[in-house]
Formats: sequence, structure tokens, C-alpha cells
Amino acid sequence: MSAAMDAFGVRLRPMLPRDVPAIGRVERAAYDYPWSPGIFRDCMLAGYTCLVLEGDDSLIGYGIMSVAAGEAHVLNVCVHPDCQLRGLGRQLMLELLSRARERGADRVFLEVRPSNRVARHLYRSLGFREIGLRPRYYQARGGREDAVVLATELDLA
Repeated sequence: MSAAMDAFGVRLRPMLPRDVPAIGRVERAAYDYPWSPGIFRDCMLAGYTCLVLEGDDSLIGYGIMSVAAGEAHVLNVCVHPDCQLRGLGRQLMLELLSRARERGADRVFLEVRPSNRVARHLYRSLGFREIGLRPRYYQARGGREDAVVLATELDLA
């Protein structure tokens, strides 16, 4: 765990099956269209990098990333709305990027809603650049929302 994580009074650790109910509560608090518990279980079973952030008394965030063939894909990063805008999402992303590098990835991809300006700003500040658009990718109120595809190159040195 990084010193920055410690300074926020949170702990980063691997996701466990017993975390799924708490992850579901965070997911439902943050998203109108949350992932099902089964998706989180499947990600753990597949061997993806699955991390959780714990505060003193509760799980407050998580991140999931797949790594294969020299590429990583950040699948889900979430911090409970009550804990957002404190740098925790940045620290979680930095840890995911570090683990992608350790596993030999030289490029990292992710998708983000165009309407999620806070996340888009975070990703840009971490070196992600827009490389494409997936039309009608996300469920949204009143229909579908596109996904902006972002990527960054990792320095493996």
C-alpha cells in the first residue's frame, strides 16, 4: 500500500468473494445501472486484478482490471459517492497502472461515459488520451450513452 493511501486512512487489498455484498452497495450508490454480483465473482474467478479500498469501518471503493498479451483493460473503478473528490480514485488508478506495468502491459485501455466529467479529467491527468468511441455502449436514462475509449502507454523501464 502506498503512503498516500495510508494518509487517507484507507487500506488497499485484494477483493475477496465475501466482499461482493459490500461492493454491490457501493456500486448501487454510484451507478444507475450497476454490475450484478455475478460479474464481480466472475472477474475474481477469471484471475483479473481485483482490488478493494477499505476505510476504518467499511469498503469504500474497488477497481478491476484484466491484463493479457501486453495490454491491460480497466473494467471498473468506483469510489463511494460519499468519499469521492478526495484523491482516492486517483490512488486506486495509480495502483492499477502499477500492477499493469508489473504484469508486462505496455498499454492500458478503458471506457468512460462522456457525461462523467470528473472521471474523464482524472484519466486525462493520468496520461490517458481519447482513441475512439463506442456508440450506444452504456445503458442510460432515456436510452443509451456512448463510451469514450481512452488509452495510455506505460513506461516499462
